[in-house]
Amino acid sequence: MVQLATEPVIVKTPGGDLEGDLVVPPPARAVVLFAHGSGSSRHSPRNRAVAESLQGAGFGTMLLDLLTPEEAKFDQHTHELRFDIDLLAERLVPAIDQLSAWESTKRMPVGLFGASTGAAAALKAAGRRPDRVAAVVSRGGRPDLAGEGLDSVQAPTLLIVGGDDREVLNLNRQAVELLTSLPLTDVKIEIVPHAGHLFEEPGALERVAELAADWFRSYLGAGVSHPTGPDGGHWKPPEPRRRPPTT
Repeated sequence: MVQLATEPVIVKTPGGDLEGDLVVPPPARAVVLFAHGSGSSRHSPRNRAVAESLQGAGFGTMLLDLLTPEEAKFDQHTHELRFDIDLLAERLVPAIDQLSAWESTKRMPVGLFGASTGAAAALKAAGRRPDRVAAVVSRGGRPDLAGEGLDSVQAPTLLIVGGDDREVLNLNRQAVELLTSLPLTDVKIEIVPHAGHLFEEPGALERVAELAADWFRSYLGAGVSHPTGPDGGHWKPPEPRRRPPTT
């Protein structure tokens, strides 16, 4: 696989500057912003593995620290900020806005990929930027922590859960019941058999990447079915029809 250039970026927020890693493969027509889980960072090996797979499928990716360096040090001792979903969502919103402003990504639809608590933040951010976020994928997420923020989600949402992650699986099933009452184009839960919360089992994380790529291909109107060179094309599906709200 060709080594892609990583561009270090800074996202300015009211709480401070956040560090990110942006990769935009030449055929990319859409970009996926990652929200890491509690106690992690943009260096999360699992998120980086999924990001590399999405890059090979023709998507741009941005991995972002949701805390400033000073906040991260504080959180290592207190574990307070990693569960502040409102704070984390407030960090994602300026990142979505920046992707709309940067020359390399400003014309691209945006997808969000959230892991664990980062999934709750991604869902809240999607609700605050419904005109910019075209799809959301959650890996082992805690959508229940988004609280009333789930009511504002409009983007098609895929919840990927490990079959052996029983408590989180039940929480995701409850979230699906709520999300299916909203006028989304699609809501789906995918269970990876025999996988735990971290998807460390052989083949589990690869399956997560496949499911995520398929979802983003369907709803971002971009991506390729197989890795391509710099001149690889992109595929755009028919415009999905929104599901009417249930009564």
